Amino acid sequence: MAVLDGTVGLVTGASSGIGEATALALAGHGAAVALAARRKDRLDNVATVIRERGGTALVVESDITDQQQAAGAVGQTVSELGRLETLVNNAGVMLLGPAVGAPLDEWQRMVQLNLLGLLYCTHAALPHLLDAADREPRRVADVVNISSVAGRFARTGNGVYALTKFGVGAFSESLRQEVTKRYLRVSLVEPGATATELASHNRAEILEGIRSQFGQTIAAEDIADAVSYIVTRPRQVTINEILIRPTEQER
Repeated sequence: MAVLDGTVGLVTGASSGIGEATALALAGHGAAVALAARRKDRLDNVATVIRERGGTALVVESDITDQQQAAGAVGQTVSELGRLETLVNNAGVMLLGPAVGAPLDEWQRMVQLNLLGLLYCTHAALPHLLDAADREPRRVADVVNISSVAGRFARTGNGVYALTKFGVGAFSESLRQEVTKRYLRVSLVEPGATATELASHNRAEILEGIRSQFGQTIAAEDIADAVSYIVTRPRQVTINEILIRPTEQER
């Protein structure tokens, strides 16, 4: 029997990168997994892989920057899969560059997705997670928030991205203190340089600088492995925070 048999997980940003790898990992541990993102074609591909491996996957096309769609993603998960034990708030965007002259819409996009999207999903999921923490088979539930090394270290050119990730860390710790005695575990994962699409959304002139800045990277599967470790711990064990970087990355 797999560790997460009989449980349900919801992963945001599940169409690629860390989200896709995490969804596949959770399914591999026995969880039924709801896949939330805007790109339905990619979600369908991930769902097909999970089903071919004998798992259960639900495609939830949604833009979680819209509060109603975020709540709808949680509602659809519970309605169709029956419960919710694990929420992985992975969806995010990283738009770097100088603050002086920055396109304001880039700042807004980061706040809307990295902060508000995470908050909308968490707010909608909390009653279901707390309910699941009182029930078999595991009597524990998890919120895993994917942050960044930028949630610890602000650098020139990443001010608003770092702001959002510092905020994710603060919210995670406050929520953890509030719900931990009810066996809802709240964990923070802070990846360093990871080989995903994240940097590709930057303007061309910024992207070139990013490519020259980063050397060694880790794989999305390395982060998914950390998430899997967190959510498969026994009920009495909580992993509050994991900072995971390429060996050669200094900061």
